[in-house]
Order: sequence, then C-alpha cells, then structure tokens
Amino acid sequence: MKEVFDFLDGLQVTLNAGGMNTINIVLAFVMFGVALGIKPKMFVEVFRKPKSVILGMCCQLVLLPLLTFLLAIALGPRISWSMALGMILVASCPGGNISNFMSSLSKANVELSVSLTAISTALCILMTPFNFWLYGNLYLDIASVKADVPQLVIPLWDVFKTIFILLGIPLTLGILTSHYLPKVADKLKKPLQWLSIIFFLAMVVLSFWGNRESFLACIKYIFLIVLVHNLLALTIGFSVGSAFKLPFRDRRTLTIETGIQNSGLGLVLLLGTSIFSNLPPHGGMLVITAWWGVWHIVSGLTVSSLFLLADRRKERKQ
Repeated sequence: MKEVFDFLDGLQVTLNAGGMNTINIVLAFVMFGVALGIKPKMFVEVFRKPKSVILGMCCQLVLLPLLTFLLAIALGPRISWSMALGMILVASCPGGNISNFMSSLSKANVELSVSLTAISTALCILMTPFNFWLYGNLYLDIASVKADVPQLVIPLWDVFKTIFILLGIPLTLGILTSHYLPKVADKLKKPLQWLSIIFFLAMVVLSFWGNRESFLACIKYIFLIVLVHNLLALTIGFSVGSAFKLPFRDRRTLTIETGIQNSGLGLVLLLGTSIFSNLPPHGGMLVITAWWGVWHIVSGLTVSSLFLLADRRKERKQ
C-alpha cells in the first residue's frame, strides 16, 4: 500500500480559475431559477419552527466532522494520512450551493435548504478551521503521523462571494420576480429547471476534464473511499431527520444538505493559498477533495431522482 500512497501524494491537481468562474456563474443562474418558486413568507415559517434548522446545523457542523474522523480511524491502513485529512477537510467545509438546486429538484424544503446553506457558510469562518484543527490533530495523534496540521484561515472574500454574490443576489432577484412578475416566474420555472440539470451535468464534465489524467490514474483508489464517505454524510442527514420525526420534506433537505459539501472551498484552501505549503507531499488531500466536488453532484442528482420516484410510487398507489 505504501507505493499506492506515495503515488497519490505525488499527484498534482490544478484549480482552473476560468473553470471555477464558469461554475460560479452557472450556480448564480441556477439559484435565480430556484428562487422563482420561493415566497418571503416561507422563510418566516422556517425560523418560526427552528427545530429543522437546529438539527441541520448539528448534522453539518457536529456529526459529519465527528463521524468522518471515526470513519478515517476505522479505515486504518487502507488510507494514507493525507487522504484522511482530505476527508476531514471536506467534512469541515460548509454546505454546497448546489444543495439548494437538489432540494428544489427533489421537492424538499427549499427555504430550509437555503437557510442551512447560508448559516453554515457564514459560520464556516470559525467552524471550518476549528473542526479541521480538532479532528485533524486527533487523527494524526492516533495514527502516529509526524506532521503538523496547519492553521486554516478562511478567505473572507470567498465567504462573502458565496453568501452575497452567488446566493444573495440571485435569490433576491428570483424572489422579487416571483412577487412582482408571477406570470413570468411561472413560465420560467420549468425551462430553468431543465437547463439547470443540463448545466450540472456539464459541471461534472468540466470538473473532471481539467484533471482527467490525475483522476484516471487514481480513480480506483479514491472512488470507493469518497463513495463511502458521501454515503455516510447522506445517511447522517436522513437518520437524524427520521429519528426526530421531521416532516418528509425536511428529512430530504437534511439528507441533501449534509451530503453536499462545499468542496470548492476546500480546493481554494489547498490550491489558492499557502496554508498547506509546509506539509509533506499531500496529493491525497487534493484528489479526495477534488473527486468529492465531482461525486456529490452525481450523488445529489441520484438521491433527488430516488425521492421523486418515491413520490410517483405513492401517487400510483393512491
């Protein structure tokens, strides 16, 4: 296994600025389409009964990092220390913006989804560095690895851009369109939903193509690990929602919100800063984080489709 780990740690993954900007523009456009079906009074209802919001935050900020750490320990020698840190880094990141689209697609509680994404993104300035520091150091101590976990510094511009530009502006424009131009909003909703699906499929290709050689070289090593990790995240959201008997729409939202992480922020931290420059070769962190960015789009679309199929089966029985 040492040869495999040395190979993974030596891999180079590039962050294409043009590709990231294209993805951000697509996300903003998609968020506008999602907001066309949102009414301002819906957010009042979410926070008037905050149980789902609190549970969603517990899933993302507490349970996912903790159980990811335990999963990394359980995998033992099957993963390298840098792959384990990659898993912990992804779990420490806030929810991804595409979760809002997935919630809309699966007929989950979109207002709850938007609220959870916004709150976790705002809190990531504190929680992402804390969770990564805590569980990263715990893992290295238990695994007896001689390396220091670097102190994360979240770029404020990236957080502002996520909250305000990619989330706030499109949502505001979409809600205003829905309120003042309801006929236009009704005509745009379905076409934009289909365009969004096409865009997300294009994002999978875009994310993969820029680093296709690295991914193809190591896919057989990281595919199963990311699959299990992502399945754990999805299970956390659904199990907590079910255990506390949340409405079905809210259970779907917690499932999707916990299963879709902002791995793009993880890549920005890994590649766009000098935070990790003092670590030994750590390509395992890069490939885990990068493949998460591709895989959670695939898994999110799959879970959304399963939820819709469940709805159709219920309709047929009725």
